[in-house]
Amino acid sequence: MKIIVCVKQVPDTNEIRIDPVTGTLIRDGVPSILNPDDKNALEEALVLKDKNPESHVTVVTMGPPQAKEVLLECLAMGADRAILVSDKAFAGADTWATSETLAGTIKKLNGFDIVFCGRQAIDGDTAQVGPQIAERLNVPQVTYVESLVELGNDLIVKRKLEDGYEMIKLAKPALLTAIKELNEPRYPSVAGIVSACSEKEIEVWSVNDIDVDLTQIGLKGSPTKVKKSFTPEVKGKGVMLKGTPQEVSEQLVGNLKSKHLI
Repeated sequence: MKIIVCVKQVPDTNEIRIDPVTGTLIRDGVPSILNPDDKNALEEALVLKDKNPESHVTVVTMGPPQAKEVLLECLAMGADRAILVSDKAFAGADTWATSETLAGTIKKLNGFDIVFCGRQAIDGDTAQVGPQIAERLNVPQVTYVESLVELGNDLIVKRKLEDGYEMIKLAKPALLTAIKELNEPRYPSVAGIVSACSEKEIEVWSVNDIDVDLTQIGLKGSPTKVKKSFTPEVKGKGVMLKGTPQEVSEQLVGNLKSKHLI
């Protein structure tokens, strides 16, 4: 079975700050990590590979040269092949242009059974790239995958919803987007790290190596325009009420009355 996993290197959002003057992200000193949902996607691909050792897992990312770091982590976890799609032509891409580039890369890999993506990237939270890739590849898709069972050429997928779940059966090839409830990502083993660093190679593909519409990639192919980024104004601190339930209730009623809310 041929499995492809799309991943992304993202800034650690716990460290993100916005310049109050320019309204842009302050990236200096902010560490980059493998997008958490993408790590769950890779783990599920590796679980399928563990069940069927003849399976082959290819990891693909679009980004600058430093994105090799997350691909190295993926190889150390157990992926067989890693491809970095990197070119100035891809710069400034929104989800539409990104999906065009990744779909073009996947088409160049000559077939697949499953494409895994993370539900969404923590630096954008759009959850759009996976579904857009599926549309460009013209394959069925299921998002928010919470559990997965392979049954011959079919997949039985449990899809998480806000108020319950769906059980969906679909045929391969297909695209699935993973959520954190799907699994617990493994840590790279010592042998995996050694193999990734000494035996496996990260391939770098340019725009000339994939089949894409040049009008649909990078900044020129991105219909999304960000007008402004800003940090919300800090609101007043909350008030902690202490005491017995009766005392807290009386304090709460008194505070609400003083503010003319009741």
